[in-house]
Amino acid sequence: MKAKSSLTTNTAILSSLVALLVCTMFISLRVGALGISVGQIVNILLHNLGLDVAEVSSRDSAVLLSIRLPRLVLGVAVGGALGISGAALQGLFRNPLVEPGIIGISNGAALMAVFGPSLALFLTPDLTTWLLPVAAFSGSLAATYIAYQFSKGAYQTDVTILILAGVAITALCAALMGIVIFHSNETALRSFTFWSMGDLSGASWDKIGFAIWLIVLPAVALIGQSQALNAMALGESEARHLGVEVEKIKHRIILLSALAVGASVAMAGAIGFIGLVVPHILRMAFGPDHKLILPASAIGGAILLTVADMIARTIVAPTELPIGIIT
Repeated sequence: MKAKSSLTTNTAILSSLVALLVCTMFISLRVGALGISVGQIVNILLHNLGLDVAEVSSRDSAVLLSIRLPRLVLGVAVGGALGISGAALQGLFRNPLVEPGIIGISNGAALMAVFGPSLALFLTPDLTTWLLPVAAFSGSLAATYIAYQFSKGAYQTDVTILILAGVAITALCAALMGIVIFHSNETALRSFTFWSMGDLSGASWDKIGFAIWLIVLPAVALIGQSQALNAMALGESEARHLGVEVEKIKHRIILLSALAVGASVAMAGAIGFIGLVVPHILRMAFGPDHKLILPASAIGGAILLTVADMIARTIVAPTELPIGIIT
């Protein structure tokens, strides 16, 4: 009876969060330099699906489908990935102050993004378009792999050493970035500074199609680790007695988080705070059950980043602030 009641409560909470996300998405599509009514948004979306229920404005349709909608989809995916990755890593480390950048993911991506323009000299123009996201994604995986290798013992992964290695790698990447930025020209410096604070303005359907699966699939896979994380909250020894393969769970969560966050940073830049605060607030509000916290963190992260993007687009219109400043 208690399990059934808990399931009902979780469903109600998640349904409320989904409803809030949908409302936030419609508001995000509506506001901007060009205001589009909710009715017009619905008509444009139906028209795009082949259902001509009313006449639509070609200007509104172009703005909605080519600019706002891909930006919204990317923001929801990135916010969800950052939120659920933060919740999973906090559960794994049993520390509410942990966030995805703690093991060097964000700074590893940023370092390779700094080196990207140098590599562009050896590539064709077609390949240069994809250079920054691919370089950033590779950097995040490399930083995570190095941190993991330092923490890997003879029989188990030492979580404390993993965090310390991540902090050291983060500091090393920051130092190397400082050297590169010191020798950069003004254009390259401005571009990297804007990217390093987060940016969704470069969203397009081509880029989303390239990266969305690298963001969404690992994030969805993390939800399947909820039961193991609940067991590990009792301690690693207790989790082993309950039949949890602790080392495999560690490897899986670290890899999935690195994939999700690395792809997110590659597509939208380094956006902080979401992976730290969203899971923390949800735990205070609804308790520590990861069966609720993981999906709720994904939805909460998507809501927070969507709201932040709306503010970034409108607060100093017609220009926009880097989204990392808002978060």
